[in-house]
Amino acid sequence: MRVVYYPSPEAGVSGPCGELGEGTVVTIGAFDGVHLGHVHLIERVKAAAEEVGAVPAVVTFDRHPASVVRPESAPLLLTSLDYKLALLGKVGVELALVLEFDAARARQPAEDFVAEVFVGCLHARAVVVGHDLHFGHNREGDVALLQRVGARFGFDVTGIRLAVGQGASTAAATGTEEVISSTRIRRLLAAGDVAGAAALLGRWHRLQGVVAHGDKRGRELGFPTANLAIGREMQLPEDGVYAGWYLRPDGTRHQTAISVGRQPTFYTERNFSLVEAYLLDFQGDLYDELGTVELVEHLRGQEKFPSAEALVDQMSSDVAQTRQALAVAGGNGR
Repeated sequence: MRVVYYPSPEAGVSGPCGELGEGTVVTIGAFDGVHLGHVHLIERVKAAAEEVGAVPAVVTFDRHPASVVRPESAPLLLTSLDYKLALLGKVGVELALVLEFDAARARQPAEDFVAEVFVGCLHARAVVVGHDLHFGHNREGDVALLQRVGARFGFDVTGIRLAVGQGASTAAATGTEEVISSTRIRRLLAAGDVAGAAALLGRWHRLQGVVAHGDKRGRELGFPTANLAIGREMQLPEDGVYAGWYLRPDGTRHQTAISVGRQPTFYTERNFSLVEAYLLDFQGDLYDELGTVELVEHLRGQEKFPSAEALVDQMSSDVAQTRQALAVAGGNGR
């Protein structure tokens, strides 16, 4: 997949889109998570592009637009920019245009944006978007506006219904369906329902960070952990213990018991949750490497134990449950 980073309007230069003689079929969005709803939309883009002999393209952003427009309520992220781009390439996007999103871009009228980016840069022959799309200054851009501008510039516009799916155990129990969305997945993760989130993502939720030095309590208890320095902008699951996988940069995978929490047995107060991974049947140094965990199953909530011995007994049980959960899940991940 080709990735093009496109400057802010304040830069005063046109984006380096290069030659696109065949034009594009394009969609736009934050695409946080690249979940199954996003994949459904991208499949429509790919089909339309194949039909007219164009390049399937995605316009996305270098940060979530809400972090600029309404930073006080901006959502936590499911994917980093690098991981999002990797996922977009994996599902068949051939060109990703990454917009620098700043105050100038947020103020840009929707029609000007379409003329600059869709027409001037991407030479759009067709645009495929969710039917509820809003973009541009004051969210004035929508499918109707795209259709009006498309009639002027010569590109077709299709607004599609968003994909739905059960995903969460509560939805499965009631037989109800909801639109697959990043917001819904964040809600599931915040409730500890990593299996429900995985059903909507089409894969297990990942957390990634450099392995940092901690207080060595796990080592003292006989369960040395890799402490991942996760960015505060990322969505963590509810505090608890999870069965999952640890992925090393060399491509190896390890069964892992993952603790997300504030170490209540040892600390009465901590301002943020730690992500600690205990790799089963592993000995070695993980410090300073980029570690990735995949969350497969919620085992239990975080709790304060009356003693270190009681905590060790529970951790031994957590390891046994991790082995069982991963045996049931099967394979080496999604």
